[in-house]
Amino acid sequence: MHTTVSSPTKTVVIGPDQPFCIIGERINPTGRKAFQEQLRAGDLSAVEKDVADQVAGGAMMLDVNMGAPFVDEPEMLARAVQLIQSITDLPLCIDSSVVEALEAGLAAYQGKALVNSVTAEDERMELILPLVKKYGAAIIALPNDDVEIPEEPQRRLELTRRIVDVATTKYGIPIEDIVIDPLAMPIGADPTMVVRTTETIALIKEHIGVNMTVGASNVSFGMPDRHTLNSVFLPMAIQSGLTSAIMDARTPQIVTAVKAADLMRGNDEWGGAWIAAHRARQAAG
Repeated sequence: MHTTVSSPTKTVVIGPDQPFCIIGERINPTGRKAFQEQLRAGDLSAVEKDVADQVAGGAMMLDVNMGAPFVDEPEMLARAVQLIQSITDLPLCIDSSVVEALEAGLAAYQGKALVNSVTAEDERMELILPLVKKYGAAIIALPNDDVEIPEEPQRRLELTRRIVDVATTKYGIPIEDIVIDPLAMPIGADPTMVVRTTETIALIKEHIGVNMTVGASNVSFGMPDRHTLNSVFLPMAIQSGLTSAIMDARTPQIVTAVKAADLMRGNDEWGGAWIAAHRARQAAG
């Protein structure tokens, strides 16, 4: 199954037979006090550097989130989308928990966006899925509802089925435009969390077959040497069926691990991308 997203001049295809889709996570004010202050002042200059760094690192899409206290998020997200599209042709993942901001971002976007995100809660689906249909976008969906964030992979599978059923039958969203986030939780809180995530990925791959993504940095939250943990987790998840991740595209250790997984799984024909990246590093060094 292929999920296609695009800008006016570039198309990215997500799928198990495609190179793993690296979605740059950096354009997000969470945990960035200086960036938050800039956004409150209406200053988007930091975004330009974030774009350049992630493109240089190998990002294939960019996640864009403008959620910060005392920021007019709809206005700022629309401005950020327009700015980013003026300096890169990478497709965008429009990321917000505020419905008005999602609509403002989608209205400003040129192309087919990926929307981050919706849950299995009835109210959230009723608010967000019509927007996804209206703008012809693809959607990231998380298998949690208003009762729980389930720990058991089987329950996550059940909620995934529900989201897919509602999105396809009630709102007419093609199943290939639904990308599931199987819920990657911090391993520092529970050392079984990663095993449960990979089990969930395998179940969704087997029984539903949709593409999947995660917020990869969630796994290492609160732990030392986070880059090593993330660079080990992602190949494990890829082997289970993960096809994309919102991740740190600026960190060579993590990006290299993903590219190596592509090569080992046969998604890098003749090792062309691996060899080209190696030569580029040599030239830069």
